[in-house]
Amino acid sequence: MKGLLGRKVGMTQIFDDAGSAIPVTLIEAGPCYVTQIRQHKRDGYMAVQLGFGEGKPSRLSGGQLGHLKINNLPPLRYLRELRMKKVEGIKEGDKLTADVFELGDNVDIIGTTKGKGFAGAMKRHGFGGGPITHGQSDRQRAPGSHGACATPGRVFKGSRGPGHMGSVRVTSQNLGVVLVDPERNLVGVRGSVPGPRGGVVIIKEARKQKTNGSERK
Repeated sequence: MKGLLGRKVGMTQIFDDAGSAIPVTLIEAGPCYVTQIRQHKRDGYMAVQLGFGEGKPSRLSGGQLGHLKINNLPPLRYLRELRMKKVEGIKEGDKLTADVFELGDNVDIIGTTKGKGFAGAMKRHGFGGGPITHGQSDRQRAPGSHGACATPGRVFKGSRGPGHMGSVRVTSQNLGVVLVDPERNLVGVRGSVPGPRGGVVIIKEARKQKTNGSERK
């Protein structure tokens, strides 16, 4: 099973044999515990529930503590499920560390982007804004018309405009693993990862593997 929960540490760079700088994101990957296994016959799908981040028992509800106590696990703050095609060889209570990944693996990383608060249409969606000339004085950064006046006489749902920006779930696909340090529970991936420093992310085997310059599902 190649999947872990982790916490984004930050970005750095390493140098390859040719002296080129490679941007790297460091992730504190694990240790994680298998808290529950979903079976197709019982639950309708197959998945593995992982727990990460030990915390104070007082911060968890009685139901959460009872769920973890079944397998004598510590109080874990974060629980996430990873869909699996097969769950053979995985047992509840197993401990997973960063060594489940190897150098050269391709992974998908799921995280929540930074929250930007309220933003205008130009910053949020990249609108060009209104013309600077022709007598306008306050329409330079305005989104412009949102629809017709008579028919349908309303703004359609989903129309782009000002609003809350960020704090959405994003997946970065096919990031190469360039560093694995099981002793310090660190995994380094090439490129950027969604979310702020300290944000919780999911690392799992890439769904679209690159093969000979092409991609396959």
